[in-house]
Amino acid sequence: MIGDVVGRPGRRAVHQFVPALRSELGLDLVTANGENSAAGFGITQSTAQELLDSGVDVITTGNHVWDQKEAIPILDGDTPVLRPLNYPAAAPGRGTVLSNGVLVVSAQGRTFMPVQIDDPFQAMTSLIGDLPEKPTAIVVDFHAEATSEKAALAWHMDGKVSAVVGTHTHVATADQRVFPNGTAFVSDLGMCGVQDSIIGDEVGPVLRRFLTGIPARLTVGDGIAQFNSVLIDTDDQTGLATGITRVDRIETA
Repeated sequence: MIGDVVGRPGRRAVHQFVPALRSELGLDLVTANGENSAAGFGITQSTAQELLDSGVDVITTGNHVWDQKEAIPILDGDTPVLRPLNYPAAAPGRGTVLSNGVLVVSAQGRTFMPVQIDDPFQAMTSLIGDLPEKPTAIVVDFHAEATSEKAALAWHMDGKVSAVVGTHTHVATADQRVFPNGTAFVSDLGMCGVQDSIIGDEVGPVLRRFLTGIPARLTVGDGIAQFNSVLIDTDDQTGLATGITRVDRIETA
């Protein structure tokens, strides 16, 4: 499961590393959060297709999924791009997809987030309770700001899903573990984006925002990109996690 892909450098890192990792690690499924894949804001048909062509099976998103108008028909089509499960039912798209026997779920937190949406805890409880049959595995990309909310959802789902992994902050965390009842967790996957940046964006405009308080147009950084992800191993019989390992790479110059 790959962290937030930020603009062209992030897409480039996915293209460089995913094909080799699929072979090296024997991966059955690859997910990536693509909500920042289009110049740092939103997702388009071309950026989604670029990720899929690079070996990603399912693209999850978050609050920036609506930034590009052309995302709407993508979400309503057959392309495996998800919007968060807990947006109102009238919103375009879907929050889950079954891929290679694995149910992939995109969900979004509410604490410190700009949009107040439906309760992710209740949404996940309802989803699990309504499943007609148990898939081989269930993995959840929980796009949220607060570490506590991410951990709380993972504990709430412990033993019910294979993994709950956090996205949104673009900062990789070192708290990966398997909870007592078999759910893998990490607070944040990190990002695929320029290493010498501020969460993927060019340093100058972000600094000006903090130093002056004046809004500035943010642009994706330029330079060597990092690739952040985790590898999750699951038991095909129980559908629960047996391990979670960080898989991080840096582009060569």
